[in-house]
Order: sequence, then structure tokens, then C-alpha cells
Amino acid sequence: MTHLDKESQQLKADMIGMWNLVISQLNKTREALLNFDKDMAHEVVANEKRVNGNELKIDRDCENIFALFNPVAIDLRFTLAVLKINSNLERTGDMADGIGRFILNGNGPFDHELLKLTQVLHMYEEASSMLVDTLTAFEHENTKIARSIFKRDEILNQINIISIKVVTEYIQAHPENTEQALIILSIIRKLERVGDHCKNIAEEIIFYIEAKVLKHASKKQKAE
Repeated sequence: MTHLDKESQQLKADMIGMWNLVISQLNKTREALLNFDKDMAHEVVANEKRVNGNELKIDRDCENIFALFNPVAIDLRFTLAVLKINSNLERTGDMADGIGRFILNGNGPFDHELLKLTQVLHMYEEASSMLVDTLTAFEHENTKIARSIFKRDEILNQINIISIKVVTEYIQAHPENTEQALIILSIIRKLERVGDHCKNIAEEIIFYIEAKVLKHASKKQKAE
């Protein structure tokens, strides 16, 4: 095993650690929302510094690999992909941090009817599952799993599209819960962004493994 191989293996292990941290952050905001657990929401906000610290370390390690080993072919694609995946994971962490802050500013437990009507918990399940599956695709170099992310992102987009109408109707029926409804609408926006980041990550996994650039490809090309 070459020194570059060892560095790449360590980089992959650090990347997996970052991934699991971000998944945990997102899952904790779901529990905090469901149970109106401000302690858990505060934990998410506090852990944002760990996410940022991991991002900086992984970026530095990628820069060192470029400077010391001048990687080519799949080694180069791997390091480039890690840089971009790292950025998308950090931004996903930002989404979790933002949701945590919304919950901290809430004035009481969220109405379960509101949670059901907006499908926000379903969005959480999909977003978290997409994050887990992109990690699996990365760990096992499985582009089939990576490609499945593109279609699943459409589920989050659809819930986001109808959310304004759903929330408007809810506020008309429950004006006393207007603040809660607006918070849920903001959370939906952030979960939709998580889906976008997962899609970006899937594109980078395919680029790394297959040397295919899908950034501006059509849905048909991404499915191939």
C-alpha cells in the first residue's frame, strides 16, 4: 500500500465520521421537533462547531494530498469529490443548526395536526434516509444507490411545493398557531435543501467512481 493509499483511506474514514455526525444532527432535530425538546435542540446548535471543525480538517487534508502526492485518475477524482461532498455535508449541518434554532425560539409543543398536514415528519424520514443511503453508496462505491437519490429528491420537492397552500389553509383555521405554522414552513424549506445537498453528493459519488459529470445532466442521463 502506497503512502497515498494510506492517506486516502484515512480521508475516507474522516469523511464517514463527518457524515455520521451530520446524520445524527438531523435526526436530533426531528426528535426535538416531535417532542419539543429544547435541550436536544440546544445540543444540535452546540454541535455545529464540531461539524465546522470537521469540514476544515477534511479540507486541509485534501489540500495536503494535492500538494504532496499530485494524484491522478481515480485518486484525483476521489479527492475532488471528497472536497465537494464535505462542503455539502457542512451545509446540511447548517440546515440542522437552523432547524434547532427555530425550535429553541418556539413558544410551545408543536400541534400534531400541523405536523401531519404538512408532512414534515415524512420529509424528515426521506431526507435522513437519503443521507444514510448516500453514505452507503460512498462507502461501498455503489453508483446504483447514488442514482436512486435523484428520484427520491422529487418527493421532498413536491411536499415543499404544496406546503404554502397547506400552511395557509391551516393558519386560516388556526390563527392562534400562526407562529408555529410559519416555523414549520421554514423547516420544510430547510429539509428541501437537505435533499438538494444529497443530490449534489450523489453526483460527486458517480463522478468519483464512473468519471461521469452529471452536474447539469437531464433526469434521463442521471438515471442511466
